Formats: sequence, structure tokens, C-alpha cells
Amino acid sequence: MNAGPGRWLKTGLFYLVLLAGAVLFIFPFYWMVLASIKTPREVFDLNLIPSEITFQSYTYMLDRIPVGRSLFNSFLFAGGVTLITLVVTSMAGYALARLKFWGRDALFSVVLLTMMIPFQLLMIPLYVIVVKLGWMNSYAGLIFPVSVNALGIFIFRQFFRTVPQELIDAARIDGAGELQILFRVMLPLSRPAMITVAILTFMGPWNDLLWPLLVTRDQEMMPLAQAATLFGLEGQGGQWGSIMAVTTILALPVVLLYLFFQRYFIESISNTGMKG
Repeated sequence: MNAGPGRWLKTGLFYLVLLAGAVLFIFPFYWMVLASIKTPREVFDLNLIPSEITFQSYTYMLDRIPVGRSLFNSFLFAGGVTLITLVVTSMAGYALARLKFWGRDALFSVVLLTMMIPFQLLMIPLYVIVVKLGWMNSYAGLIFPVSVNALGIFIFRQFFRTVPQELIDAARIDGAGELQILFRVMLPLSRPAMITVAILTFMGPWNDLLWPLLVTRDQEMMPLAQAATLFGLEGQGGQWGSIMAVTTILALPVVLLYLFFQRYFIESISNTGMKG
């Protein structure tokens, strides 16, 4: 049966709206990259193709920021938080999804409630703890206080509830303990959930500025987001090309991470709400 003109019109409008939305999201990133390779006099021009491509903004920025060290700090900060979060939230999600104990549902409600508390309210208590432990200007003070999040527990819990109970029962009959079931049965089946939690968690510390500003004073300890911000504030306000250059370097890993794993990300988000 041939589709009528009305259906073709609706389909065309639908894809037109999608295209417009894609342009709105992509254009700021495109302009940022473009501004980083323009000459200083063209930075604020809205021309989509620069008349001259230059990397002097990157050269200027690299002369003033220890980008290599800052990138190492960012990867260590974000990677450490992500690894700890994956281990702890998967264990908590498994307990809340598959273990039966008194107060389980109430505990899960408390976990969800913590998602409503802004991190800014927790910063001062966490800062006091870091000072008391002597963790100022250390990777421990940077990583441990912000590891683990309620969203990761929620995603793992919802995904684990979609795994057939028969698989868990079979593992228990074979003599597997709860940790063995988690790491040998549940997690291998939960790759989409793991990747989703990893991406969402990684983005937080990678882009974070406030927490590193509180606990780090030494430039050797600063993640790239902090170094880039200080670069923009310390008399470099007129060097917009260089600011766009360091911002491009900061944004690129997260963009690539999502592009490579978007299929798992979408699959996990669609499965998260399947069971309550």
C-alpha cells in the first residue's frame, strides 16, 4: 500500500526537526574547534570556513599550560572515580536488586533521595574530612570523596532486575557465592549498564572545577579543567583562540568516548525503566 502525501509530509517534518536539533547541538562544538584554528582577528567572525588555518593558538596555550601533566591528572582523577564507582555501585545495585533483606526497599528510597541533594551542599563537609585526613594536594583527596554515586546504583539495580532469575539460581546450585554471581554472571551480561555508568561518571570529574579548586593548590596536581579555567582568568582573557584550543582538548575525549559507545549507552537507558 502506497503511503499518502500526508505521511510523507509528516516524515519529512520529523527529520527536518531532528536535523535542526542536531545542528543546534553540533554548531557550538564546531565553532569552538573552528575558533581554535582561526587567526586572532577572525575568532569572533561567524564564517563557517576560516580564510586562514593556523595553530598559533595551540602553540600559545601549550607554552603556558602543562597540558601533558594536566591531562594525566584529569585521566587519573576521572578514571579513578569511574573505577571505584563501577565496583561499588555494581555491588550495591546487585544487593538491592537480587538479595532479600529487611529494609531493602526503604534503603533504595534513601539512595534515590540522595540524588536530590546538590553536591555544593556536601562540599564543605567533604573538605573538612579531607583536611582532617591530611589529603590536601593528593590524589586520594581528589578521588575518594567524590567516588560512588546514586545514579550508578540505580542503573545497575534496574538492569540487574532484567536478568532471568534462572541464571542466578543455576549459579547458586553450582556453588557460586554472591560475589562470584555478580562478577561472573551479572556483570558480563550488563555491559550496556557498565558502559553507561562509566560514561556518566567519567564526565563528572573530567569536567569538574569546584572540587579540584578546593583540594588542590599545586599546579602539578591540577586537572585540565582547572588549569584551563585559571589560564582564562590569569590575564589571558583576550586570547580567545587559545582558550578555545584548551577547551577543545578538554571536550574531545568525552565526545569520542560517547561516539564509540553510544549503542550501549542507548540500550542501557532504554532497559533502565523496564522493571520497577
